[in-house]
Amino acid sequence: MRGNEHHGGPVILLTLIIALMLTMIPLPDWAKELRPHWMLLVLVYWSMALPTRIGVGIAWIMGLLLDVTYDALLGQHALALALVIFLTLNLHQRLRVFPVWQQAIVIFVFCVIYDMINLWIQGISGYAPNVWLYVLPSFTTALIWPAIFLILRHARRFYRVA
Repeated sequence: MRGNEHHGGPVILLTLIIALMLTMIPLPDWAKELRPHWMLLVLVYWSMALPTRIGVGIAWIMGLLLDVTYDALLGQHALALALVIFLTLNLHQRLRVFPVWQQAIVIFVFCVIYDMINLWIQGISGYAPNVWLYVLPSFTTALIWPAIFLILRHARRFYRVA
């Protein structure tokens, strides 16, 4: 059957690579605590839009790449991303009908969960960063969600990603 074919795999891969590159771009010291969770944004969008294609396994792999990028404990970001994408997959039908500003609130909650899991793992391993600075990226991530949502939705429609 031709109706069940998947299209746009390279587009999804390209957006994940761009998210990884945006994560690795060096920032000035004052802006490091404000860096959005790019990978989380892209994975949440694709798992909401295409829940049968982007799931916990992809989130785990991308989380391992983030672990290597951040020189973190192996599996730390993978666990946090996998949990957030699991939540997204369970709630994707509800999230898709929310207005973008309500989605941004949910994204904020997902980012706080992501940050708290990372903070918990770092605390167990003996490193305890400043909690308030650790949650700042959740705000910036929620603030840029509408723009990322519109950009990725336009790309999905333009390239007919299915």
